[in-house]
Amino acid sequence: MTSPPGQSTFQLRITLQDVDPPVWRRILVPGAINLDKLHLVFQAAMGWTNSHLHCYRVADNLYGTHFDDYPDDEIDEHEVSVLQALRDHKRFMYEYDFGDSWDHEVEIEDLTRSRLGLKYAVCLAGANACPPEDCGGTWGYSHLTEVLADPSHEEHGDLVKWVGGSFEASPFDLAAANAELQRLR
Repeated sequence: MTSPPGQSTFQLRITLQDVDPPVWRRILVPGAINLDKLHLVFQAAMGWTNSHLHCYRVADNLYGTHFDDYPDDEIDEHEVSVLQALRDHKRFMYEYDFGDSWDHEVEIEDLTRSRLGLKYAVCLAGANACPPEDCGGTWGYSHLTEVLADPSHEEHGDLVKWVGGSFEASPFDLAAANAELQRLR
């Protein structure tokens, strides 16, 4: 069976696991980009700072950067397109920051073809801000939000200073996410 002409486009829903309130994004991604570029798309859409290592788990395959002492079975993400990696799958995992272990479940909501093609990724929707970098994973984030909500907590002043004055878990700015995505050329 031949594919219709045009470029493949994936609609993905990325959900950060084990955080409250839920943090998620819905994005459109060209199927022709490589997984290393998909990582940059996820960073921009989610609001992370690209300060840590990452990997993808798609079925039995592990994709990553091939940096330093990478696992023997890791496939170099620079050499695999989104379409090649995700072709027959409905979901996969993306882990960011091996110390804090931010696990994201990524659901492939749709795969379409467009005669015109999609040049850049686009964020369609989302909810809530990502946790601050280096806050200690899901446990640390839970602790952080608890302490920030309680001005009488003994750590309140230190953590307010650490986050730079304030942190709100609820805001998500769709326009800002798309502006960040447009910077990826």
